[in-house]
Amino acid sequence: MSESGEGGETSRRRFLQTMGATAAATILPSPAAGQRRRQAERPNILFIMADDLGYADLSSYGRRDYSTPVLDRLAAEGLLMTQGYSNSAVCSPTRVALITGRYHQRLPVGLPEPIRPSNRPIGLPREMPTLPSLLKAAGYSTALIGKWHLGWPAEHGPLQSGYDRFFGIAGPATDYFSHRAPQFADTESSLFEGDVRVERSGYLTDLLADRAVEEIRLGTAARQPFLISLHFNAPHWPWQGPRDTGSSAGIASLNHNDGGSLEIYAEMVRAMDAAIGRVLAELERRDAARNTIIVFTSDNGGERFSDMWPLRGQKAELLEGGIRVPLIVRWPRRIAARGRSDQVAISMDWLPTLVAAAGAAPSSNYPPDGENLLDVFTGAAPVRPRKLFWRFRARDQAAVRDGDWKYLRTGDQEQLYNLARDPRERADLKLREVARFDRMKADYAAWNAQMLPYPPLPPQAAPTPPPRT
Repeated sequence: MSESGEGGETSRRRFLQTMGATAAATILPSPAAGQRRRQAERPNILFIMADDLGYADLSSYGRRDYSTPVLDRLAAEGLLMTQGYSNSAVCSPTRVALITGRYHQRLPVGLPEPIRPSNRPIGLPREMPTLPSLLKAAGYSTALIGKWHLGWPAEHGPLQSGYDRFFGIAGPATDYFSHRAPQFADTESSLFEGDVRVERSGYLTDLLADRAVEEIRLGTAARQPFLISLHFNAPHWPWQGPRDTGSSAGIASLNHNDGGSLEIYAEMVRAMDAAIGRVLAELERRDAARNTIIVFTSDNGGERFSDMWPLRGQKAELLEGGIRVPLIVRWPRRIAARGRSDQVAISMDWLPTLVAAAGAAPSSNYPPDGENLLDVFTGAAPVRPRKLFWRFRARDQAAVRDGDWKYLRTGDQEQLYNLARDPRERADLKLREVARFDRMKADYAAWNAQMLPYPPLPPQAAPTPPPRT
């Protein structure tokens, strides 16, 4: 018997509604599935930072007496930046700028150059938004492996500033084998697992790479986007290669004035290059390389065994050799291979850039001083000019970069250079470009007035009078 009338029409409507709902359930993903898909689409981030690596210390940047095949390949597969800068000429202030996206001079923790054990009460404020805390809020797993140097656990360690996990050293330097730092009155192990000191055996560069491999396995197994900050202490002193023993080349050489050579330095950089190779291989094994942003850079310029050619200066100087650093970016999904860019970029740019890549935003209460350069890196926008500022207390140094021009002051000596034509900073043009010189000097004064002043230096001990004769 066929259906007719109002009851039959109602039944047909119900049948069609049921079929439509079934089809929609079949075609449309559930909210949870959609969230998982969005999570999978967001890039992983591996931020690799060397310590005291000079501008020309990679063979892709001109080093001639050894090669760095892993980092050279990374550059060939991504973007080699010719004008990458650190925010400071020493390590801990640069790390403040990197993690906050702001000029480190805005924070008390950014004023020591660098942080020393005597500064122990100081650290990052817990309420300060950071690169890891912003990514963590966006659903990322976060881990720091390596050097922290922004305060001491558990008062001001990585776990208090947005990282889920930490394995590495909290202070400025340590012996690569014993993992102790007697020069800094630290005779216990300098290695931390979270907030707890731990003992481990092995060359520190290798231990850090091994832990990074474990983090990649953890992150890919959980199918959660991750930030891994892999901050090597290499090639910072003490000068110890992987074949040195902890007995003869260890604790005594922590005083970096008494050791080292070009050969040992080469071994340290090559060991770091090989360690990075193991980490990159794990990304490949986990099929995670294509959608992982990798950044490689240094916290400041190199020291006694580094090569900064064609630049002048070194660590602790605002000459280009003290603040211009290698910078490589690889993201196969969005950045073309074999790229080379003259875009000026600085440590504090990475917070806005990487947070944007993750689909998140910086805190409006603490707006970054750095710029989001993602569109430049991906080729969606042209290179754009920058105006950047530096200061350094030792020798009363100040610097401004505005486009191709640089104002530099050391004590009462002032210069003006055109870096496009004179990267070695030899031709002082302040008498030819008087208006430009005056303007850039005034720009520095205006910027410096917005920053925190340096605290007073501790009083010097009165000299002991000579004995009477």
